[in-house]
Amino acid sequence: MDPSQPPTPPPAAPGPHGGPGPYGGPGPYSSPGPYGPYGGPYGPPGVGGSGPYGVPQQPPPGTSGLAIASFVSGVVCCLPPLGLILGLVALPRIRKRQQKGKGFAIAGIALSAVSCLLVVLGFATGGFAEFWKGFEEGMDEASSSKSAFELRKGECFDVPGKIESSTKDVRVIDCKKPHEGEVTGSFKVTGYAKWPGEKVFVGLAEERCQEINDGYTLDRWAVPDTVATYYYPPSSLSWRGGDRTVTCVYGTDKERFSGSLRRDGFTLNADQHAFLLAVNAIDDAVLEEPEDDADVDLDANKEWAQQVFTAVTEESQGLRTRRWPAPAVQPVAELVKKLDAAAKKWHRLATAADDEAFWAEYQAAYDALDPEIESPSRQALDLADTRADGGEEV
Repeated sequence: MDPSQPPTPPPAAPGPHGGPGPYGGPGPYSSPGPYGPYGGPYGPPGVGGSGPYGVPQQPPPGTSGLAIASFVSGVVCCLPPLGLILGLVALPRIRKRQQKGKGFAIAGIALSAVSCLLVVLGFATGGFAEFWKGFEEGMDEASSSKSAFELRKGECFDVPGKIESSTKDVRVIDCKKPHEGEVTGSFKVTGYAKWPGEKVFVGLAEERCQEINDGYTLDRWAVPDTVATYYYPPSSLSWRGGDRTVTCVYGTDKERFSGSLRRDGFTLNADQHAFLLAVNAIDDAVLEEPEDDADVDLDANKEWAQQVFTAVTEESQGLRTRRWPAPAVQPVAELVKKLDAAAKKWHRLATAADDEAFWAEYQAAYDALDPEIESPSRQALDLADTRADGGEEV
C-alpha cells in the first residue's frame, strides 16, 4: 500500500433487498422490517399455518378416541367392562403421545367400575334378572303391537277397549293364552271405484265372514257361546291408500277364550274332517228354513223339508260306507241308524198334504235331528262333544 494514497473504503454492505445501502454504507433499512422476508406474521412456525418457505407444520396432539369411547361406554352402562378396559388402555397412550382426554378416560374408568359393581350386585340379589325380564316383556309387547288392518289368518289378539268398538291398533298374542279375538280370514271388496260407505261393508261382511268363520272352524261345537263373528272393514282413509280388505274374526266382549278355534283341513285328521263335513251339511240344510211359516207359504216349507231329507240321506250313506278308526265304528253306526230314522220323518214332512199335516210332522222331524245324537261319535273322534252355539254377526 502506498502511504501517499488515501485509504480505500470497505465494500458496501448489502441493503435489505440485497443491494448496496445508500451512500455506500449500511443504510437505515439494513435490518429486516416488521414484515420479515418469506413469512412474517402470516405463517410463523407453530401457529397452525405454514412456516418459512411453505413447509407444513405438525398439528398439535388431539383428544384420545379411546378416552372418549371409555367415557361413552361408562355413561350408557350397556357394556361396563368395555368402558373399563378402554379407559385403562387410553391412559398410558395419552401420556406417551401427549394427547388430551385424560379426564374422559378417568371418568370412563370410574363410571364403568360402578356399573360393573351394580351388575354383580344385580346378579347376586336377583334384581338384574327382574330387570331383564321386564325388559324382555317390554320388547315383546312393543314387537306385538300391530295395526288391525295388518292382522293375518290364525293370529290371536287383544284390543284396547271393547272389541266391538272401532280400533286401529291391536296386540298380537299367543293363541294359547286368553285372548279377545282370532283372525279367521279375509276377503277383498271389488266393484267400487270410490269409498262405498260403511253400510255396504255391513251387508258384505255379515255373509262372507260367516262363511269364512264356518270354514275356519268346521267343528262348530268348539266355538264358545260367548264368541261371535266380527269384522274389520277398510276405513275411508285406508281405502284412499288402496286398502280393499275386510278382515273376519272370532271375538268376544265377555270372557276371553284360550286356545285356537281353528278346526279345518290344516288341523284336523282325515276322519275328523270327513265326519264334520257330513254333519255340517245336515245342519246347513236345516238352517235354510223359510222365514214364512207353512200356513203362509206351504210350498216353500215343503221344498225346504225335501232339501233336508236329501242332505240326511246322502250324508248318512257317506258315514255308513267310510272305514272309521276302531273307537268310532260303533258310535258312527248308531248315528247312521238315527239319521235313517230321521230321514223318514223329514220325507213325511216334505210330502205333507196341507199346512196342518205339515205342522203335525214338524216337531217330530226336528227332534229326530237333535244335535246330541252326534256326541258319542264326536267323543270317539276326539272332537268337541258338547255343543256351544256362537256365531252372531257384529
